[in-house]
Amino acid sequence: MVTKHNDVGRSSLPHRRDLWNFAVGGLSTAALWTLLQRETRAHRSPTETRQPRAKRVIHFCLTGGYSQVDSFDYKPLLEKLHGGPIPGAAQPETFFGSAGLLCRPHWKFQRRGQSGLWVSELFPHLARVADHLTMIHSMVADSANHTPATFQQLCGFQANGFPSMGSWLSYGLGSETDELPTFVVLPDGRSLPSGGATNWGAGFLPAQHQGVRLRGGSAPILDLFPPESVTQEEELASRRLLAQLETQFQVGREANSILPARMAAFEMAARMQSSIPTATDLTQETRHTLDAYGVGHEPTAEMARRCLIARRLSERGVRFVQLFAGGCLGGEPRHGWDSHEDCRSDHQREADRVDRPIAALIEDLHQRGLLAETLVLFTTEFGRTPFANAPQGQTGMGRDHNPEGFTVWLAGGGCRPGLAYGATDDIGWKAVQDPVTWPDFHATVLHLLGIDHTQLTYYHNGIQRRLTNVHGSVIHDLLA
Repeated sequence: MVTKHNDVGRSSLPHRRDLWNFAVGGLSTAALWTLLQRETRAHRSPTETRQPRAKRVIHFCLTGGYSQVDSFDYKPLLEKLHGGPIPGAAQPETFFGSAGLLCRPHWKFQRRGQSGLWVSELFPHLARVADHLTMIHSMVADSANHTPATFQQLCGFQANGFPSMGSWLSYGLGSETDELPTFVVLPDGRSLPSGGATNWGAGFLPAQHQGVRLRGGSAPILDLFPPESVTQEEELASRRLLAQLETQFQVGREANSILPARMAAFEMAARMQSSIPTATDLTQETRHTLDAYGVGHEPTAEMARRCLIARRLSERGVRFVQLFAGGCLGGEPRHGWDSHEDCRSDHQREADRVDRPIAALIEDLHQRGLLAETLVLFTTEFGRTPFANAPQGQTGMGRDHNPEGFTVWLAGGGCRPGLAYGATDDIGWKAVQDPVTWPDFHATVLHLLGIDHTQLTYYHNGIQRRLTNVHGSVIHDLLA
């Protein structure tokens, strides 16, 4: 069992000033501590309890809650009952307190590929790779509120302060490379998701396991290089002096892990001065590849660039890459899938941005022989209702939040391709066959990476914490 204690004596606790200096100094905070991970792993038991099917993960998070009944969960009865009342006498409890009339899918559905999976015209490019997808049609969440539901999707708990899935994998498996971080995050270029950096935070795990945010533009990591006014000789001299002072300061403070972690951060930063520009340099890609992803074309350009960078990072040993499709809530137009007013317009705009790049990534990974060992995840915090987000007895183009039954999918990494698992009811509202909780989902992801989710633990505040809390069962039917 992987267990670690963070209870230390009062004398070993860092001074408040040390914490502040750490928070504001260095490169992109603790995310550059990856160099410590191999040392950390040497002091704890291995977590891989079986042969892993996947070596790395690329995770797409569609923020806002995309509509399963408009994308992957076809319900013919919803077509027939369009404009009618919800079956049954009881009115549902909804996020906005009202439920309108039933609303048919806004896009036509077709069976795709040899597998016959249903994919609507909302995602024509993903439809092309349907035979690589493993659908879960029976996901359920515990909250209809975006922020706690997003935390549960990414961290396993509705409250903030818990480690994200990428942080748990960084802690449990460590790094495959000393040149790049283990956990990298590529947010939507328009805005950050609700909850901001908490979504990729390390919580109570050692801070080196939090995600490293790469930005768009010419400087993916701020302050990675010294100012032009500082010569190379001055930079090296300052590093030597700093290393000497920090080594002296550490004497008698060996139990304080913050200082050596920060020292390692600067060593890592030196390596990243060459590795990050190389990993994010898309001029090394062929024109055919750039066009396939949609680089340089609107509206795909921003997501296409991030998808290509995700592949290049994965090839170079980054364990977990997380991409967000959608950002902050509210605003006009919305930055995401939270389609209360006009699902047709909102979803079409968002799908046009991401459909082609994500499909191209799957095809690219497959052609390079990487899909078999790369687990691709496509998730959202909850789905949307099959009835309109409108007053009772009225219709409309929007849909409300629906945590009671929605669709996510996986690809590659040891999953059974072309599978449709679980089911919602005849109108796509509630999961009625093989419901899957987030602990089940997380347990299955860890299993594919060779980890028993009950053994990956961290002792915190008197409790052996884990990603799946005290729940979760591996869904063996999803495995190839």
